[in-house]
Amino acid sequence: MAIILCSVECELREILLSDKPEAMLEISAKGTVPVLQLQDRILDESMEVIEWALQQDSSKFHVYLEDEQKLSHDLIELFDTKFKYHLDRYKYASRFEETEDDHRLQCLNLLMNLDGVIQSDPWIFGAEVSLLDISILPFIRQCKIANPEWFESQAFTKVIALLRYFESSELFLLAMEKFELWNPLDPKIVIFPR
Repeated sequence: MAIILCSVECELREILLSDKPEAMLEISAKGTVPVLQLQDRILDESMEVIEWALQQDSSKFHVYLEDEQKLSHDLIELFDTKFKYHLDRYKYASRFEETEDDHRLQCLNLLMNLDGVIQSDPWIFGAEVSLLDISILPFIRQCKIANPEWFESQAFTKVIALLRYFESSELFLLAMEKFELWNPLDPKIVIFPR
């Protein structure tokens, strides 16, 4: 989403994480996505890619007010660590041999707290998408996907409205566009975004 918003183009290589190409593992042994190969370095963390894109052009992003800057930083950190930790254990409880209810409750508490601080009109801080929006909404979407009926029945109504807006936005639809899998034996060049 940051690449789209910052009007940056890159060559896209769509892969399956269950069948990681050797070319990917050669540039990033972590074997996780995203991986952005630049001329002078490799970025293999989502926030690194976002920060790089923002350095190219941040004009389409919400400009934070002073108090919003700290709140955004703190919420991104919270969702990238604590929320993601509980979300993984909620979604994949059988893998962790833990009960999903305990972790779903932790996600619920964090979403209720978020609901109390966001404006959601239509984005978290108002009319323009922010770094916070693109950083935490994918996690919230994963929480919804784990159990849509439970998610939609909760009292965090601003979070639900925000997620609905996000999922119907042109930005989300462009970011979720499906691409043909990259084949190293027949490497077609695909430019993203189209």
